[in-house]
Amino acid sequence: VEQVVAGRDGVFDGVRPGMLVIDMSTISPLAVRKLAHEAEAHGCDFLDAPVSGGDIGARNAMLSIMVGGKEAAFNRAMPIFQAMGKTILLIGDSGAGQITKAANQILTSIHIEAVAEALVFAAKAGVDPVKVRQALMGGAAYSRILEFHGQRMIERNFKPGFRMRLHRKDLDITMEAGRAYGAALPVTAQVRELMTETLNDGQGDMDNSSFVLLLEKLSNLQGKDS
Repeated sequence: VEQVVAGRDGVFDGVRPGMLVIDMSTISPLAVRKLAHEAEAHGCDFLDAPVSGGDIGARNAMLSIMVGGKEAAFNRAMPIFQAMGKTILLIGDSGAGQITKAANQILTSIHIEAVAEALVFAAKAGVDPVKVRQALMGGAAYSRILEFHGQRMIERNFKPGFRMRLHRKDLDITMEAGRAYGAALPVTAQVRELMTETLNDGQGDMDNSSFVLLLEKLSNLQGKDS
């Protein structure tokens, strides 16, 4: 993104004062703040606007869009955002959108691992994980990840929605930001290492719900597709 926007023959080489540049990728908040500063030098506004919601959210214009930048630029971009998303929030200054996306990836990665761990634990104990999940769905442990990713794990449906390699890439960005800001991310670091193992097992282009395969392997549990 930095090369495309700020490199030779990049976006900044073609902008005019008054233009608005919107970056909806997931990159480092440190890089975003640098790009925003360069945009200002060109007389342009810059918004970082990463999204959450996956391919289903994108197809149905139901994305969550987390925006960093100036309020006037945010208001100017709102019609574009409304065509793609439902939950659209200006979080703060430049980089705040990427910080929020990193927080989202911390939560989703840890939760996916936790769902996989819980279902494998139940199976190893001789209890039906389908019924365990059904029971958990009605209590305090309910979440969309338990509902949707848990269902994928049970059905062995690892057709990619959000690919494992991309989620691991996002955790790389998150860990870099954590180091830069002095934030302790011990569980995120451990989940990132486990994700790296899934890539080594050839799961990079599988859905991130395929995390369960690694837990099954570590637990010597024979999966349906093993």
